[in-house]
Amino acid sequence: MAYYSVLAVTPTSEGWVSDYLGPANRLVAQYGGKYLARTSSHEQLEGEAQGSTLRIVIEWPSREAAVNFMQDAEYAPYLKARTEGSNSFHFLIAGKDYLT
Repeated sequence: MAYYSVLAVTPTSEGWVSDYLGPANRLVAQYGGKYLARTSSHEQLEGEAQGSTLRIVIEWPSREAAVNFMQDAEYAPYLKARTEGSNSFHFLIAGKDYLT
């Protein structure tokens, strides 16, 4: 079953971004992930305002692939830089409709 990472990221500093992109792109691909969206072009249609600069959607082949990516020792310093240099929220969503 596919899983989806849905992130809302607002950088609080820019220093980490250029060092982050290459390794993160490579590691996402290594774990079978595919970026579906990485954009600042988004709008909130419902609920209390939740501002964020970037919205990111990654499709994973499995939950295990997503978790292994997040726990990869090579990714750890980049994850640390992102979380220290931004306000980030990351949701992992199963690609299944449990209401049918």
